[in-house]
Amino acid sequence: MRILFINHFPLAGSGSGVYTANLAKSLTRRGHETAIIFSENRRQYDSYEGVKLYPVFFKNKEIMDGEKQADYNFPCFTSHPLSKKKFKDLTDDERKDYEERYFKRISSVIEEFRPDVVHSQHLWVLSGIAGRCCKVKDIPLIVTCHGTDLMGIADEIEDNIYWGRKFVDEAVEYAHQIITISRSNDGEMKKFVPRAVPKTRLIANGVDSSVFYPDDSVKRPDVLKALGINKDYKHVVSFVGRLAAMKRVNILLKAAKIYGSDETVTLLAGDGDMREELEQMAEDLGLKDLFFLGNQPHSILHDIYNIADCSVIQSKKEPFGLVALEALACGTPVVATNQGGLTDFVTPDKGILFEVDDYKALAEGVKKIINGEITFDKNKISEEIRDKYSQDVIITRFEELYEESME
Repeated sequence: MRILFINHFPLAGSGSGVYTANLAKSLTRRGHETAIIFSENRRQYDSYEGVKLYPVFFKNKEIMDGEKQADYNFPCFTSHPLSKKKFKDLTDDERKDYEERYFKRISSVIEEFRPDVVHSQHLWVLSGIAGRCCKVKDIPLIVTCHGTDLMGIADEIEDNIYWGRKFVDEAVEYAHQIITISRSNDGEMKKFVPRAVPKTRLIANGVDSSVFYPDDSVKRPDVLKALGINKDYKHVVSFVGRLAAMKRVNILLKAAKIYGSDETVTLLAGDGDMREELEQMAEDLGLKDLFFLGNQPHSILHDIYNIADCSVIQSKKEPFGLVALEALACGTPVVATNQGGLTDFVTPDKGILFEVDDYKALAEGVKKIINGEITFDKNKISEEIRDKYSQDVIITRFEELYEESME
């Protein structure tokens, strides 16, 4: 099969970007041909063996000589490490340009790549545009609802805007199937877009077990030194994710003030529009054993997960929570909020759940793990995640779905 993926965002820095790249890589390894259309604002970005990439360039810090670059940054639902611009803040001219830019790109790539199936990410603008293009060529369309798209719908309802929602209507009308990624995400999507219910199918995210796995060769002192931390610690607490309001990193900082000690280091891997504010908060709290590492490649995240006693996800609500799955795939227990998709797989044998914004409960959960009051079987955690959520397991469900859509 030839599968064309479409994403509103770059392939790094967001859950849907990682999801898209993982699907394309897995399908390519299984003998299919894949291509991805995506937003980008950097000249240098990751490539994947055998996957054709078609970036749509937007303006940030770099000027793309010879590229037809938009004169504004790519929009997002909340924020992205590479952009603070929101869909609801686009001007009328920018909205028109965004539509035309992607309609031309999607149309031309369909002509060149000739996909058997188009799989668009987010029940939002590009899925509607993809629906128009697919309808002309009689190509089946699959759409994945990632959850942040529902935030876009909610924002437009609140602000009485109907720009994005008109594309949602088009996507729902043409799509063969609309995928949700967790029980919580499934329920939310059906609430906001009830007309999509007959086409909905729940398929959980998968984790790349060739990247995230237990690795005894990874040594804590070596990893810390490579990260520029010239002190050995007995315990490591990790957070991986965007430094954005919905991620509630301020709750982690408050918790770190309680569980922290000169034997415990907290590592924050990620970036976002709240970084400066959070760094100032950490300084005000006197958190000397806490480090902001910025965005890190998967190879480094693999090492961080493997040296961590636990990984923390304190978001208000994660539609799925792929970073939790990555940590668990490495055998690292998770301390996470009891909302959203996390409850599907963060069970008592894999971690601890706590109430949203309860930093004292978060601190208590971390303390129980680093003090050995609660223990976990690292190998059992990893094996269960690999058997149920490995990308190689999940990918067969997508192959079946694509084949079904082509009948």
